[in-house]
Amino acid sequence: MKYFTTIINSSFLIINYKKASMNIYIQGMGCVSPQQTAAEGPFLAEIRQYEGNRLKVLDPDYKQWIPDANTMRRMGRVVKMGIGAAKLGLQDAGIEMPDAIITGTAYGCLADTGVFLTRMIQGQESALSPTPFIQSTHNTVSGQIALLLGCHGYNSTFVHKGFSFESALLDSIMMLREKTAQQILIGGVDEITDHSHTILSRFGLYKQEPVRNTALLQSTTKGTIAGEGAAFFVLGTAKGAVKLTGLDTLYKPASQQEVSSAIQGFLATHRLSTADIDLLITGRNGNAGEDVVYTQLTQTLFPQTATAAFKHLCGEYPTASAFAMWMGAQIIQQQQAPAGILYSGTAPQQLNRILIYNQYQGTHHALILLEKA
Repeated sequence: MKYFTTIINSSFLIINYKKASMNIYIQGMGCVSPQQTAAEGPFLAEIRQYEGNRLKVLDPDYKQWIPDANTMRRMGRVVKMGIGAAKLGLQDAGIEMPDAIITGTAYGCLADTGVFLTRMIQGQESALSPTPFIQSTHNTVSGQIALLLGCHGYNSTFVHKGFSFESALLDSIMMLREKTAQQILIGGVDEITDHSHTILSRFGLYKQEPVRNTALLQSTTKGTIAGEGAAFFVLGTAKGAVKLTGLDTLYKPASQQEVSSAIQGFLATHRLSTADIDLLITGRNGNAGEDVVYTQLTQTLFPQTATAAFKHLCGEYPTASAFAMWMGAQIIQQQQAPAGILYSGTAPQQLNRILIYNQYQGTHHALILLEKA
């Protein structure tokens, strides 16, 4: 059975989904973030507090996954973050070798890019070492994971701004449904550096005044807090604890009504209504201009549904939806919504369906539907 029909028209690639009976499950997951997500222990039992407008990853001991000291020394921080999250995901799934590795990243290896450009300026474009340039490419994370695992299968990196993780997720879904892979390691990863934070701050993306991350969601000023992190998943068709039911994206909607219609249509495709959602996770980030979308949405479509947030935990970055999917899958798997993530309402005792709605800078809107298997 052919699950996808592809139509190529000069500048557009349109994918038409046909109904498929094959289910896709999250078989394992791992996360490295500003919270205690890489260590064993209760799920987000304690929220780490930060003061300022930037959250940095709480680095675990990477030596447990990268035993060679020389190799680890040459790796950029974002590469180590990706390897750590990937290894945790594989360990959780109980496998050592995936059939494919797919990564989404918007920024790539910013630290190595900064090193290369700095040396180019200082050396007046002469006698440059090629190592920082080689390690600055966006596919370095996915490539280093493959090298470490000895994986010779399909390896791809998607660099689609706020849709980078969703594009990687879509590619994984297509491969599984077309049976070109059985188990896929897929993730989203981005970092923030001093250089990039300074540059992005000039665009007014971040708070000008210091703010505590635990109070971010109540902020009424412009801007948010920068973040970073890596979350990886093992997706497969063999039954797991959490089912990935749906994925949809919407680019530059013209109005709030278009967003609402898209969400209702997305749920209708899966024969669901807004009342069937047990928990709504939104990308609320403390930016007054962007959060109004979430407020209107919850008031009109989900007035009785408990809502949660995640960007006060990981900060804002293009692939933050990977952290949201990790958090949503953990909630379903453990049947527990920690108090530190709830924004409004009370989560029901049975958490069977979670809808994740995230937007990035008002242009990239994404929906991810998770269900208890």
